Amino acid sequence: MHIEKAQLKDYDQIIAILKDGSNQLAEKGIDQWQGDYPNPEHVKEDVQNGYAYLVHSADDETVGTITILPAPDHAYDELDGGWLMETDAYLTIHRLAIHSDHAGKGYASKLFEEVINYIKTNRTDIQSIRIDTHEDNKAMQHLITKSGFTRVGTLHGVYRPKEISYVYEMLTQN
Repeated sequence: MHIEKAQLKDYDQIIAILKDGSNQLAEKGIDQWQGDYPNPEHVKEDVQNGYAYLVHSADDETVGTITILPAPDHAYDELDGGWLMETDAYLTIHRLAIHSDHAGKGYASKLFEEVINYIKTNRTDIQSIRIDTHEDNKAMQHLITKSGFTRVGTLHGVYRPKEISYVYEMLTQN
């Protein structure tokens, strides 16, 4: 598996993967990504700013997408909780989706491992990785904690009114 920075030509493919992710969540009764988030403007900005990536299998098939944002991430301005480390040297993972055609093959776990290892090895300026997910998205919560993140707080109404998200952090330096 490997990831590559997305280009504008990949925009439609990213939108399709995120829509498929939204559909997967809806099928499980999870109210995440059922409104106007993520929206086409987010994706366009992610691609134009170099924050969006495509996820490829070992045989180079596109299986998913991920966005890695540099600080500051204003989604966390109203965090109900506390960071493991107060720092501006962090990256945030958002808009991660593995297409349903490739679900259940361990790609999400491998993706977390790949991204974390890359950051720890190649981005020694980064002290922390942050991520959040909907309170009902138990599968993502499990994946996040299994990958070594610690739950540090809660967001209330950041993505949609009344929506609750759990926030996690991982320190990248020992």
